[in-house]
Amino acid sequence: MSAAEDRLIRRVLTRTRTIAMVGASPRPERDSHEVMHYLQHRGYRVIPVNPSCAGARILGETVYANLDEVPEPIDLVDVFRNSDAAGEAVDQAIAVGAGAVWLQLGVIDEPAAERARSAGLEVVMDRCPAIEIPRLGLEG
Repeated sequence: MSAAEDRLIRRVLTRTRTIAMVGASPRPERDSHEVMHYLQHRGYRVIPVNPSCAGARILGETVYANLDEVPEPIDLVDVFRNSDAAGEAVDQAIAVGAGAVWLQLGVIDEPAAERARSAGLEVVMDRCPAIEIPRLGLEG
């Protein structure tokens, strides 16, 4: 990982307070559930977005069907969808004025990332915040 990538990741993680997690799962064994729990315990507000369980609650937070239903400003959209579906989530992030998008490990969509950058969003791709936070010493 380059120093520039580390600076970007550090900047995104330290500026972020509210995260909308697209693809959040109510199932404790799913990675998105574990990462949401981890981020909550690091002090982030994590709002789950998943149309299949909209209106339910995950880890104490109401689930929304789409990003445009989230009733507060979003600093970061964390995308837990496959690469084929990531572009739609990125386009929604741009539309709601999020500050950054984060595509999880294995989620790669260069055209969507370029659209986000062109719209002024910061982009982290193919990384996991639950790995990057301790790696960069941001747990304190």
